[in-house]
Amino acid sequence: MVSLTLVRGDITEQSVDAVVNAANSSLLGGGGVDGAIHRKGGPEILAECRKLRASRYGKGLKTGQAVATTAGRLPARWVIHTVGPVWSATEDRSDLLASCYRESLRVAGELGAETVAFPAISTGIYGWPMADGARIAVETVLGARTVVAEVRFVLFDESAYAAFAAQVPPV
Repeated sequence: MVSLTLVRGDITEQSVDAVVNAANSSLLGGGGVDGAIHRKGGPEILAECRKLRASRYGKGLKTGQAVATTAGRLPARWVIHTVGPVWSATEDRSDLLASCYRESLRVAGELGAETVAFPAISTGIYGWPMADGARIAVETVLGARTVVAEVRFVLFDESAYAAFAAQVPPV
């Protein structure tokens, strides 16, 4: 079973095998976690993203899918880019959010990654309510079939940390 760790901090500073990027479908950088990863990781990440767009992902990466690139200058080996859904009050997109976590773990397993750092996908500019995003993230990771040994949820502020802590079952 995968081990869960909660960290309050900056995902770009995590020494792990793979860092998950809450990317936009273009794979060409953006704001929030995506912008921070591209800025700190350097031009190598963008160069690989451009190659992906020129080959298999000409129309961009679809919501719920994941793909890996180098981590550039980050203290990780890879960045796994996944596109989270925009929250909707009228349409249940929970399956797409869960798919981000499952697909990222699948890609991590294919890479041989043992440690993976996740942000709280879709809970920023995409508007997903933090408590529900935390529930989906923790349930999906704990229920996933994966060779990943440790999943680290890296949470930017105290309220996000508290939302995830409320979802982690006692040991």
